[in-house]
Amino acid sequence: PSMAQEAAPVLLVVLARLVSSTWHEGSGYYTESHTNEVYAEETPAEPALDYRRVPQWCATLNIHRGDATCYSPRGSSYRSSLGTRCELSCTRGYRLVGSSVVQCLPNRHWSGMAYCRQIRCHVLPAVLRGSYVCSAGVQMDSRCDYTCLSGYQLEGDRRRICMEDGRWSGTEPICVDLEPPKIRCPDSRERIAEPGKLTATVYWDPPRVKDSADGVIKRVMLRGPEPGSEFPEGEHVIRYTAHDQAYNRASCKFSVRVQGKRCPVLKPPQNGYISCTSDGNNYGATCEYLCDGGYERQGTSLRVCQSTQQWTGSQPLCTPMQINTAVNSAASLLDQFNEKRRLLVISAPDPSNRYYKMQISMLQQAACGLDLRHVTIIELVGQPPHEVGRIREHQLTLGIIQELRQFLHLTHSHFNAVLLDKAGTDRERYITPVSPDELFVFIDTYLLGEREAARRAQSGDPCE
Repeated sequence: PSMAQEAAPVLLVVLARLVSSTWHEGSGYYTESHTNEVYAEETPAEPALDYRRVPQWCATLNIHRGDATCYSPRGSSYRSSLGTRCELSCTRGYRLVGSSVVQCLPNRHWSGMAYCRQIRCHVLPAVLRGSYVCSAGVQMDSRCDYTCLSGYQLEGDRRRICMEDGRWSGTEPICVDLEPPKIRCPDSRERIAEPGKLTATVYWDPPRVKDSADGVIKRVMLRGPEPGSEFPEGEHVIRYTAHDQAYNRASCKFSVRVQGKRCPVLKPPQNGYISCTSDGNNYGATCEYLCDGGYERQGTSLRVCQSTQQWTGSQPLCTPMQINTAVNSAASLLDQFNEKRRLLVISAPDPSNRYYKMQISMLQQAACGLDLRHVTIIELVGQPPHEVGRIREHQLTLGIIQELRQFLHLTHSHFNAVLLDKAGTDRERYITPVSPDELFVFIDTYLLGEREAARRAQSGDPCE
């Protein structure tokens, strides 16, 4: 038997797997190469042998990364004798490729071949805006954990495991931008209204905007006035809204408060009124004191509201106009009324003139309306050398009377009335008595300046 054993052909079956692998952590890239080779060494035809007495008939069975469970007709000590039947299996993480059961044949060969191939899943694809790290590459039981870049959130499975069937558990996740951008508005600010104005020009820097994901801001919208605008008194809310590429948005706001410095409200003088710029009592406003017709201002004409919230100067008075008849010409007399009063000059041949008496009677009953319209009456009555001229209780000299008649072209023979405006211009003549209503309509229609008309509109008609 020993000689027969030495002469028997030798069959060397090597079922092996040579594996080399390269794994790049976090990239999902994994490569491997492997070979499975069977080496057979044959000798010349075998001589007649006693099969029953040869304990090792086939080559020793050895499966790399696996196990063979054999049953020999001659007992457990004979693992490769003729007729031995072996069941092949692989260790965890490997899959059997080939026959799962082999038998030692008379030709000293096993009935089949098999090897253990490592169970591997496919390489996971890269994750846009994210990555993964695997514990054992693409081998079975390898655990791959996904993470996203800063500013992105993971949607789907955070972990996938390579399973026994060579597939990954779960589904491929994605990284999405769900986080709104970060926006910071300028600080709220307070400004004092500019001198002589009720507004303030306010500037500010644009808001600071940063996207937590890819850093791209699609647009920033402003609700409210632009920087450098004039803001009126009060509080104003400015709001900015930023949008990133994923249409997430964030808002911020700040306030602009404009405060006006104000002086105490001025009261108009008796028999006068005030005309002010701007709002009347704000910082920088200028107020002018004006007197009604027939009154003259005594004191300063302008007062200014200062930053200390106090007025310059002191309040003037409006005193009755002083008429000086002791002048040497009619021009000097008329100059006293320039820009102050209108004149209604009435001429009559004698005091008993019917038209004269009628005219004076009507005007006496309308004294309030005449004063409201700043009308002063000058009477020229009679024949020289006994002619009389007067303005209220003031008497005129004969020389002044004569000059007035020549200047206004008034004769002694008939009743006449001449209306002069505040500039001393002849505006209307009457040869018969004029009713106060007719006179007032003419003055209100043609002779009122803008300021006087506004004053009348504001105060109304106190004579009604």
